[in-house]
Amino acid sequence: MNELPVLVINGPTASGKTALAVAVARELATDGVGAEVVNADSMLVYRGMDIGTAKPTLAERGGVPHHLIDIAEVTETASVAAFQGLARAAIADCRARGVVPIVAGGSALYMRAILDEFEFPGTDPAIRQRLEGELADLGSPALHARLAAIAPDTAAGILPGNGRRIVRALEVIELTGSFRPVLPEGNYAISGVLQFGLELDRAELDARIETRVRRMWQQGFVDEVRGLLPRGLREGRTASRALGYRQILGFLDGQCTETDAQDRTAAGTRRFARKQLGWFRRDPRIVWLPAGPGAADPMVSAVRGRLDGTPGETDA
Repeated sequence: MNELPVLVINGPTASGKTALAVAVARELATDGVGAEVVNADSMLVYRGMDIGTAKPTLAERGGVPHHLIDIAEVTETASVAAFQGLARAAIADCRARGVVPIVAGGSALYMRAILDEFEFPGTDPAIRQRLEGELADLGSPALHARLAAIAPDTAAGILPGNGRRIVRALEVIELTGSFRPVLPEGNYAISGVLQFGLELDRAELDARIETRVRRMWQQGFVDEVRGLLPRGLREGRTASRALGYRQILGFLDGQCTETDAQDRTAAGTRRFARKQLGWFRRDPRIVWLPAGPGAADPMVSAVRGRLDGTPGETDA
C-alpha cells in the first residue's frame, strides 16, 4: 500500500460535506480501508452548540470516528493558529494508525491554514487587550473606520460588524506595519492531499440554507442559546459571534423580534456561503463535483487510486 492520502471535502455551508464524508468512509471500509473524519469547522469544537452549528449527531456520524468535535467550552476563544495545530495533529494521528483522514467542513481560511505552508503573525497580549477594550467601548464600526483610514484594502475585506477580525488586523498592523487580507500562495505542508469541492446551483443552495435555518428553529435553537447563557456564552469571544447565536442573543436582549433573528440568520448564512465559494474558487487544486451522494464515487476512486499508485484526475 502506498502513502495514505488526505482526502479534503470543501464546499459552502449546507452543501452536504459531513454526510458525504461519512459515505466515503463507509465505502472505503468495504475495501478494508479505515477512514476517519477530521472536522475543520471551528464552531463544531464547542460543547453544547449543536443545533445552530448543524453538528452531526452520533447517528449521522454512522459509526465513523470524528475528530475535533466537542473539545472546548463556549468561553474559550478559537483561533486559526490553534486550530491548525489541532487539525494537523489529528491528521498525523490517523495516518500513523493506518487510517485515511477525511478533512471536511470549515472556511477556505481554515482549510488553507491546515493544509498549506501557512504562518501567522505574532501577537502582543497588551496590544490585544487595549484594542479589545476599545472595541467594547467604541464598537466595531468605529474601529472599522480607523482600519479603513490606515489600510483601506484590508478594511474592504472585513465586515464592519466583525469586531474580532478588525481587532486582529489592527493588532498585526501595529506589530508589523502591514496586514495581508489575501491568502498566501498554496504550497502544501502535508503530503498526499486530494482536494474536492462541492458545487450546486445558487437557488438550490439558498433553498437548502432556508430549510436548514427553519429546521434549527423547529429543533429548539432559541432554547439551546438560552441554555448556554449560564455556561458563559456571552463571555465567549468566538462562540457568541457565531452565525445564529449572535442573532438570537440580539433577540433575547430585545434588539429584534424572533422572526427578525431567524431572517437575519438565513441572510447571514447566505452571505457566508457566497464568501466561502469565492475563496474556494481561487484554489486551482480543488476538483469540483456536483453536490449530492454521487460525489462519493469519484472521491473513493481517487483514494483507491492513490493507495494503488494509479494516477487519477487529482494527480494531474
